[in-house]
Amino acid sequence: MAIGEWVMQQAVQQAHHWRRTIDPLFQVSVNMSPLQFQNFNISRSSCFEPCRALGQPSDCLDGELVVEITEGLLLEASEVVTDQLNFFRDAGVQLSIDDFGTGYSSLSYLKKFHIDYLKIDQSFVLKMTGDSDDLALCEAIIVMCHKLGIKVIAEGVETREQRDLLTAAGCDYGQGYLFARPVPVSEMEALLRKDVAANPS
Repeated sequence: MAIGEWVMQQAVQQAHHWRRTIDPLFQVSVNMSPLQFQNFNISRSSCFEPCRALGQPSDCLDGELVVEITEGLLLEASEVVTDQLNFFRDAGVQLSIDDFGTGYSSLSYLKKFHIDYLKIDQSFVLKMTGDSDDLALCEAIIVMCHKLGIKVIAEGVETREQRDLLTAAGCDYGQGYLFARPVPVSEMEALLRKDVAANPS
């Protein structure tokens, strides 16, 4: 089994587990390479094999898995890419554009394809200050996305100042060392349980 397919299956299984034991709305995001994304059979097997193994219906992925892809993949706008996007949409898999702003951006694909999340590249966040051009760009991206019904994730958030500026700008989510560093599954689960205990619903 290719490593990309294995990672996808592990992510789906982990999302199922955390939805049952931590939060019924839990999501797991997975980066998918252009090669894997364009291979319909691999993507279909990666997504649905864990569902079949658990004896669950094919719509069991509803909202729990987010596939992160690059801008360049959408710029191809090939029939294969379009079919794959439709497949994910029908399967309940959400889509995220990774590292937005660093490639050959085309705003037309934001209109053409139903994108759920857009991730602002960390290069815009790294040197952000209250009067910087980087903040102005982030604010513009956030407003544009919200007008299109797309939620925004800022990458590379490492300081409280960056978090506060992005929050004031209306950014939906942040990702970075300020919140947590990469950790094994066991440590992640402990953090999640601690957060649930501290913030009961």
